[in-house]
Amino acid sequence: MRFLVVFSFLFSHYCFSQTENKAIVDSLFREDQFYISISYNVLQKTPPNFSQYSFSTGLSAGFLRDFPISKNRQWTIAPGIGYSFNDLKQNIDLSSISEDPNFQLVKSRMFLHYLDVPLEFRWRNATPESHKFWRVHAGFVASYLIDGKFEYTGGISSGSENINNLLNKFQYASYLTFGFNTWNAYIHYGLNPFFDKNKTATENNVTTLKIGLMFYIL
Repeated sequence: MRFLVVFSFLFSHYCFSQTENKAIVDSLFREDQFYISISYNVLQKTPPNFSQYSFSTGLSAGFLRDFPISKNRQWTIAPGIGYSFNDLKQNIDLSSISEDPNFQLVKSRMFLHYLDVPLEFRWRNATPESHKFWRVHAGFVASYLIDGKFEYTGGISSGSENINNLLNKFQYASYLTFGFNTWNAYIHYGLNPFFDKNKTATENNVTTLKIGLMFYIL
């Protein structure tokens, strides 16, 4: 009799412990609310005397609020806020106007800092039980210029200057991310030029195409 009492106690305690340790399924889950990207900037619509060198880096990070719009929570929209940085490297060939026989190409860099406001339309085959899933996110981002700096070195001179007054304060772009789990391809297409055409001596329609990776964090 004592054995049955002890056995019943231990069995009930075990069942209770198993119930307590069982993972709670979140039927109201949200996904991909923090993001980090790294990309290569491919300059578009450059003047004839421009060419890129080295690796023109693009970095971004921020927060997106996930709002499911379907019952299974696989279709969502996500507005957010973030920060982006671009290091654009290019050669400027001024040999046609230089009288210096030892002339060298001018190497220049633009450092651009932006406050980003992205909006994504999302599909993913996520479930409450798993955070590993396929995703396709299409987005639009409006960016406000925080600071812009131009540095140059060459056979003629070298130096740096602030170019905020020459740049468009707002940048607009569309982008697409797609992938599985951690690794996601990232393509970002600039929709308007970096420079304000009313504030530059010559027409400058340089835009950028970014190709890289996007990482999402819950």
